[in-house]
Amino acid sequence: MNRLFTLGIEEEFMIIDPETRELVSHMHQVVEGGKTLLDEQVKAEMHKAVVEVGTNICHDVKEARQEVKKLRSIISDIARKQDCLIGAAGAHPFSRWQDAMITDHPRYHEIVNEMQDAARSNLIFGLHVHVGIENRQIGVQIMNAVRYLLPHIFALSTNSPFWLGRNTGYKSYRTKVFDKFPRTGIPENFSSASEFDEYVALLVKTGCIDNGKKIWWDLRIHPVYPTLEFRICDVPMRLDETIALAAIMQAVIAKQYKLMQQNLSFRNYRRALINENKWRAARYGVHGKLIDFGKEAEVPFSQLLEELIEFVDDVVDELNCREEVNYLREIVKRGTGADRQLAVYEQTKDLRQVVDYIVEETNHGLS
Repeated sequence: MNRLFTLGIEEEFMIIDPETRELVSHMHQVVEGGKTLLDEQVKAEMHKAVVEVGTNICHDVKEARQEVKKLRSIISDIARKQDCLIGAAGAHPFSRWQDAMITDHPRYHEIVNEMQDAARSNLIFGLHVHVGIENRQIGVQIMNAVRYLLPHIFALSTNSPFWLGRNTGYKSYRTKVFDKFPRTGIPENFSSASEFDEYVALLVKTGCIDNGKKIWWDLRIHPVYPTLEFRICDVPMRLDETIALAAIMQAVIAKQYKLMQQNLSFRNYRRALINENKWRAARYGVHGKLIDFGKEAEVPFSQLLEELIEFVDDVVDELNCREEVNYLREIVKRGTGADRQLAVYEQTKDLRQVVDYIVEETNHGLS
């Protein structure tokens, strides 16, 4: 089975000044140094304070762990040689987007010209996970079903409680920042790959977009690669958290594929209902309740997590990811990145120490 469900993991990191703990907007050397060692596995993003690294195609989470560990280690070493630090959080606790510089590239200039401050303020950091699929028709059917579980997975990643020096009250404020972009959020239900293609073609024809890459949904059929791409998550602090999230994403897609092969269906819910759970996940993380729309009742997240782990139980051994999926319980036990950031701030009342903690956690398990 796992020959189908390959993994590709992309993480976006903050480039941080070790003295001020603010974002550094002029350190293109970090990206260029990364490209020298890692070629296309390192990319500049729209803001110069962001560096993205991406794995090669991995066949299981064990291989993905080694890739992510290597990439985090290398980019962290490169940053240190440039007197910078790397941090993994969905948003910087206090740096101002107004002070951030935009990368000099026609694509980014085009986006800023079109979207103005919505683009300039989009100084956020995400985790993107690609899972290989058999074909686009099956991919659309799986996307329809997996949408329901996006808030459950997202809650486990929440790692951006602060924005512009304020405690926002959200466990993930990153998603609220990104909401200002068009074509974001939970995807619509599509009856077929051809219906999805017609949607994209209409947007291109009418000048809304010039290509499918400008559809930034929380889960999308990738316009180039034969993958489903999860885009909903904050980048987590720890390597272990990234791998656990990738494992559950891979597992839910494999489970849906298995159900389809058995002619079993998974009930599709309206986007408006799934959005209710996404909002709850952003606000409360793993310490709130999500709605079980089948039962029409609120259910504590910890209970829903156990149901999710049980749901994928019959595919995790085939995927060789049981240990990684089980680590999701540890995230709830320890708290997500947002919970831990808030705990540090509660103890210190100093957002610079929160940044120090983010940097420390980002390097945890790399040596």
